[in-house]
Amino acid sequence: MHKGIAASPGIAIGIVHVLQDESMAVNMSLIDEDSVDQELERLEQSLQLSKKQLEELREKTAKESGEENARIFEAHLMILEDDMLLGEIKNKISSECFNAEYAVSQVVDVFIAMFREMEDDYLKERAADIKDIGTRIIKNLQGKPVDSLSDLVQEVIIVAKDLSPSDTAQMDRDKVKAFATDIGGKTSHTAIMARSLEIPAVLGLGDITIRAKKGDRVIVDGNKGVVYLNPDRETEERYTILMKEYAMYLQELKAVKELPPETRDGQRRVELAANIGTPKDCKGALENGAEGVGLFRTEFLYMDRTSLPSEEEQFQAYREAAEKMAPYPVIIRTLDIGGDKKLPALEMPDEMNPFLGWRAIRLCLDRTDIFKIQLRAILRASYFGKVRIMYPMISSVKEVRQANQILDSVKTELKEEGIPFDDQVEVGIMIEIPSAAVIADMLAKEVDFFSIGTNDLIQYSIAVDRMNERISHLYDPLHPAVLRLIKNVIDESHKAGIWTGVCGEMAGDEKAVPILLGLGLDEFSMSASSIPRVKKVIRSLSYKEAKEIAGQAMEMDDSESIIAMIQQRLSPN
Repeated sequence: MHKGIAASPGIAIGIVHVLQDESMAVNMSLIDEDSVDQELERLEQSLQLSKKQLEELREKTAKESGEENARIFEAHLMILEDDMLLGEIKNKISSECFNAEYAVSQVVDVFIAMFREMEDDYLKERAADIKDIGTRIIKNLQGKPVDSLSDLVQEVIIVAKDLSPSDTAQMDRDKVKAFATDIGGKTSHTAIMARSLEIPAVLGLGDITIRAKKGDRVIVDGNKGVVYLNPDRETEERYTILMKEYAMYLQELKAVKELPPETRDGQRRVELAANIGTPKDCKGALENGAEGVGLFRTEFLYMDRTSLPSEEEQFQAYREAAEKMAPYPVIIRTLDIGGDKKLPALEMPDEMNPFLGWRAIRLCLDRTDIFKIQLRAILRASYFGKVRIMYPMISSVKEVRQANQILDSVKTELKEEGIPFDDQVEVGIMIEIPSAAVIADMLAKEVDFFSIGTNDLIQYSIAVDRMNERISHLYDPLHPAVLRLIKNVIDESHKAGIWTGVCGEMAGDEKAVPILLGLGLDEFSMSASSIPRVKKVIRSLSYKEAKEIAGQAMEMDDSESIIAMIQQRLSPN
């Protein structure tokens, strides 16, 4: 048995097809100055061919998998036209007289390293997109075909170091039953695509490409994050039964999708919302039964570009999300950038502790010019749907008051200009710093709602960097201290007459859902694909049972005992 990351649920049994890693290693050769223009022309021809291929892939993916999945190739096309990236490549050719292949590999390697060092899961995984682009450009320079999974002749389970967007876009979906990779996590492209296609995936296995050989029989358990190579007869028979049971479970999820998110006894109804990165994600949110957007990550409007987005550009994006989700609410988080997430268009300092540094609301309160443009765009969009504003990384009452003063000044400007907006737009904050959780009673007097960002709250509370492989096992969502902070936030919000949601990974964790429900959480916001599973858990419990589970959990001193208790309580036996 090989343990990895459960990236996409489901079980598959089949034959291994090993996809060889596409290395970008190329030989360096120096060209004479008279050949620079010719080499730049070779680069331009490769870029144009790469662009044509990506446009074709975008159309193919949109037709076969939907616009949401095709968006990755729109991002690739933007990278392909990035002035910073192309400028560096051309400079290496013209100033250092490198051959085009080597210039591309050198610059792309630098960009890959930069993204891999980022702490944010989503941005870290974008290194794979940049590698995919670099490989394509180099192969086109060399006149080599870009390998594809489109010509598979039998059903297989793909084993690879990683899968690029091009790999997954070109694969024959009828032939691929599962993925198993050496690297990657829950926010990688491979994971996102696997969940979208409902293909089981176990990632981050480390050395599965070395251990597995073409033709081996393999079981991929995307529910538990394990892979069995050449399983014995007993194991395969057991998993054959589990596959049938899981297929029945999926049918139950489909039946639940249209039902209200309420407890079995009807005593407690909550709101299930989706986390999104762009307006295009709204379609998947609604299809999975979301009753709103609990987190619109606006920083993605600012990434992969050399200039900051204009007010009009932001307004159009926020308006599109508001209109698509109407009459449901859309919570727009103000810019959460800084520290580990840097913008090419904004000069930012290098910091020893970026997660404790100049980021999120701290940056916005210093750069009010950027903050005001975003607030204007959000307020203008509020006229077209039920929009809410949320400030990230709040640590004190003072910060909330400063942000609200700026918001009030923007409202005044819009009124003077005769621009309509919702003057009663709700304003909330993310509770992701322990200090905010402790003074929740004070903060509740200043805002309309709380949303707990459990990802950061957990690592701040127990001092664990979840991206550090040596200590990531200590990252514990059900740590008693974390549960006590969450309980305090919910209790104090209710005393003040406001509501509390969770927009971190914990909201979609089926082990945590009964506790959060029992503690009185009002809203769960998660990736869209997790909504039916969470709804099923909520509808399986009476509110009395959920409160009993939460009460028991609050008395326990370790997460292992809590998990065992929940599993026992939820067991059909």
